[in-house]
Amino acid sequence: MATHHPHDDTPDTELTFLRMARCPPGRERDLLFEELVEAWLPMANRLARRFRNKGENIQDLEQVAAIGLVKAVERYEPGRGAFEPYAVPTITGELRRHFRDHTWDVRVPRRVQDLRNKVRAARRELLDRSGGDGEPGVGELAAHTGLTCDEVRDGLEALESYSALSLDAETGATEDGYSLADTLGAAEAGYDLVADREAAKAGLRHLPERERTILYLRFFEDMTQARIAEVVGISQMHVSRLITRSCASVRAHAARPSRHGQVA
Repeated sequence: MATHHPHDDTPDTELTFLRMARCPPGRERDLLFEELVEAWLPMANRLARRFRNKGENIQDLEQVAAIGLVKAVERYEPGRGAFEPYAVPTITGELRRHFRDHTWDVRVPRRVQDLRNKVRAARRELLDRSGGDGEPGVGELAAHTGLTCDEVRDGLEALESYSALSLDAETGATEDGYSLADTLGAAEAGYDLVADREAAKAGLRHLPERERTILYLRFFEDMTQARIAEVVGISQMHVSRLITRSCASVRAHAARPSRHGQVA
């Protein structure tokens, strides 16, 4: 049977806990509380260091562990067993909650976070077993974890959600690399159409009413030149000439600099 060997950071504070339990709220109890937290803080820091390879600052982890220690000291009841076996899961639980709730760049449901943890642990175990010879497949991970293939895929996708890539991050391998934002979306042709319509408004206002009517019937009502000629009461050839001349006038007006030095 394995023998438990206490760490150097597990002090004998049983009598202090008993004294605090008998103290009414007040200054003396507060001092005993601070004494207990200070005595067990090295153990909390040791537990925090177990999580140091997960990308978090060690000082931040030690603060989280200290919060878990404070909770453990507050809730511990002397006489129900040693403090260390009670405090360790309380502190590590606080650290795990910290990672679950505060360090994900892309927020995912807790169920998926749990799948991620299972898949991540299984992947590490299988890689260690194979000596790092090839990534385990979805089926292999499912068999090892007891999860379905779909659940494994969700866990693998969540592995990529732990940290997000900036849209300004360079993705090219050379000095001429491009950012992630450059690969997203496409130019919206509608913006150019809006700009063209705004530029044409001033030119249209300077046209005679008949020319404005002809352009409206041709480009907004989609009438043929022959039909416009019937409506307006002129020949089709005349309609064609007026459309050509009116369009040229509108373009010329739009190209003129405005009073503010910009194209109208």
